[in-house]
Amino acid sequence: MKNNLLSERLTYNGDNGTHTHVHLICYSAEHCDEIVCQDFDKIASLTAPDDKLWIRVHGLKDTEYIRNLCTYFNINFLMMQDILNVDHPSKIEKNGDFNFVVTRIFHDDTAIAIRLIQGNNVVLTFTEGEARFFDDAAKALENNVLKIRTRSSDYLFSVLFNEVVSSYVSQAIEIGDQLDDLETELLAATTSYNIRMQLQLLRKRYMEIKRTVVPLKDQYSRFVHPDSELINETNRPFFNDVNDHLLNAVQLTEGCRETLSSLMDLYISNSDMRMNYIMKRLTIVSTIFIPLTFLVGVWGMNFKFMPELDWKYGYLMAWGIMLAAGLASFLILRSRKWQ
Repeated sequence: MKNNLLSERLTYNGDNGTHTHVHLICYSAEHCDEIVCQDFDKIASLTAPDDKLWIRVHGLKDTEYIRNLCTYFNINFLMMQDILNVDHPSKIEKNGDFNFVVTRIFHDDTAIAIRLIQGNNVVLTFTEGEARFFDDAAKALENNVLKIRTRSSDYLFSVLFNEVVSSYVSQAIEIGDQLDDLETELLAATTSYNIRMQLQLLRKRYMEIKRTVVPLKDQYSRFVHPDSELINETNRPFFNDVNDHLLNAVQLTEGCRETLSSLMDLYISNSDMRMNYIMKRLTIVSTIFIPLTFLVGVWGMNFKFMPELDWKYGYLMAWGIMLAAGLASFLILRSRKWQ
């Protein structure tokens, strides 16, 4: 890993090829207008001084576009680097005049980088690719749900962050439901290679969510700090509500950890039982054939004087004795219930 403090170059380290563009939403109590801006120069000419702004950035490939946009809103270089580093761990911080959230969402088992920035009358969201994750919030702005356009930008910020946290809750619940289904299969002793692969997949998803959610929970207090001038006192209850949802997401995630641990133990136990069953069957077969092997070994010796070799019905008698010995072994084992 290179030292990011020794270079002024911005680098996007993801693999999404979406062309960088902005959905600029200007809103006030009277109106809400959304414009798609392919070029940065268009943004400055369309922003009115009295409007509140929501800058929805889709695609992080064009680093120069990101640099110009962030410079326009006085976002510092370190925040720019964190925006473009899709592998950055989740975090919450107050950086200068901005609240900053670095996180990711999960869609179809794919992690999508999400960045939220809140300043004075402006909210910026950076999404890796053409993700429609915040479309419901955009519709709420358009329809002025709960008079959202009359509220300050920190309220919109809480709505967007709550949308992210709600997705974690849904993911944790989905993983929990799938784990319950696997538990039913394991208790039914239907252990298979497919179940093992599902356990590994769910464990991977759990680890991704845990690495994303737990840091946010530990750092969330930076939002609701009493000295924070970016959070209006009237909107603190909404941030407290988001905190409740975040704690719920963490609890559900921890519940998945405990269930995964018990299911792994159950899977190993089932595998051991299955192996014991196979070894038991092999032992039974071996036990039945031990006396037969002994008889064949005796009659296979090359001594010159063996009376049985000259008997007229010696071959039939040998078969009869071996069948009787095998049947007797089978009946004895069965009477002991194969123990």
